[in-house]
Amino acid sequence: MAKLYFYYASMNAGKSTTLLQADFNYRERGMATMLWTAALDDRADQPIASRIGLGADARRFSPGTDLWREVMMQHDETPLACVLIDEAQFLTAMQAWQCARLADEANIPVLCYGLRTDFRGDLFPGSAVLLGIADTLVELKAVCHCGRKATMNLRTDQAGQPVGEGAQTEIGGNERYVALCRQHFAEALGLYR
Repeated sequence: MAKLYFYYASMNAGKSTTLLQADFNYRERGMATMLWTAALDDRADQPIASRIGLGADARRFSPGTDLWREVMMQHDETPLACVLIDEAQFLTAMQAWQCARLADEANIPVLCYGLRTDFRGDLFPGSAVLLGIADTLVELKAVCHCGRKATMNLRTDQAGQPVGEGAQTEIGGNERYVALCRQHFAEALGLYR
């Protein structure tokens, strides 16, 4: 029986790299996969790009994408051994349930990779549903500058100063976000005063 997996972490934990390795493992054994990522992040030359230089082509989902329909159309043409989704925090609740349906009814493993929380420490909608319904939850580890596990994503402005307010989604990499442990995140935002 196929499962729905959610691999979550702060930024810089290697989520995209881990996805690309899993995809390689399937393809190396002659199995077909289907890769997805969020349409709103178009910074890199390849739709899925890791900070260590690996990348791959992928289909892009937006809030209106019917993942069940799109995956099943591909699966009917070429049987899929696995579906891998990067930036899964941007899935809608319905799309997260479509991923569960792919595992449950189509017997296709679905591996989702994404952030658990935003720059305020709030759950992303897609992550919240995946945390609730995934068969397997795997936390990937990033490291804070103090050496402890980084679980939070601090947003910074152009001068490198912490930002505590704004839209939940603002695309950026190391120039806008810093992975921190909870203590250093809270201290940076003045939450422990």
